[in-house]
Amino acid sequence: MCRLLAYLGCPIQPNRLIYQPEHSLEIQSYKPKETITTSVNADGVGLGWYDNQQDSEPFIYKNILPIWGDINLPHLSRYINSGCCLAYVRSATPGQASNLSNCQPFSCDRVLFIHNGFIENFRDTLYHPIRKHLREDIYRKIEGTTDSEHIFALLANELAVRGTSLPVALTESLKTLTKLAQLDTISFSANIVVSDGQQLVASRFARGTSAPSLYWLLKDTAFPNSIIIASEPLFPGKWNPFPDDSILWVGKDLAPTMHQID
Repeated sequence: MCRLLAYLGCPIQPNRLIYQPEHSLEIQSYKPKETITTSVNADGVGLGWYDNQQDSEPFIYKNILPIWGDINLPHLSRYINSGCCLAYVRSATPGQASNLSNCQPFSCDRVLFIHNGFIENFRDTLYHPIRKHLREDIYRKIEGTTDSEHIFALLANELAVRGTSLPVALTESLKTLTKLAQLDTISFSANIVVSDGQQLVASRFARGTSAPSLYWLLKDTAFPNSIIIASEPLFPGKWNPFPDDSILWVGKDLAPTMHQID
């Protein structure tokens, strides 16, 4: 299982979350506490962020090295100053290649996406059904082979076809994935965080299996006027576990709302 991290609030240097905490994202890459299927996340690292001064598409850094072998990210994450960023360390699903096309975050226009989870036997189960569900232009934007990018394509398709909000698009994408999986009783898990720079939307969701761990922390003393979402708590604090089958939405006002997915 991958480990996820997202931040929205007053601008910070991402290294304060990726490297500095006692249970930082870097430490979670080789010493996670709450993973079930793996004990190491060594198949890549990614960081996506939004600029504080200009209204532009997000910026992305990816590497197929494990985070502890990446000599550039420590410097980059100290140089960046952002009020909204997403990061992850990867544990590749067996059979999925470790290349940059398969690394997250994935993006489309202003939207960033990270995913922790899997689709059971993806290449033999939902690979073609998902692609058949997509609009042609969304289909053509898929560059890699992962289940994660195909779930993102469902979200991008929902946004393109219906023009809905991010919370609605994520909810409907998970419902579509559930319907496709039910046809052959395929299990999947979908801990997801998406953003457009102005909001974070996150899900903890699974069918036929247990969802990975996911937490959120609001206005901690060390990070006032912010919200942090993480697969595992980074440091002691009032971390709130996501309930099963839930979606959390929070905007710049930092007033989170949560609802259950039927």
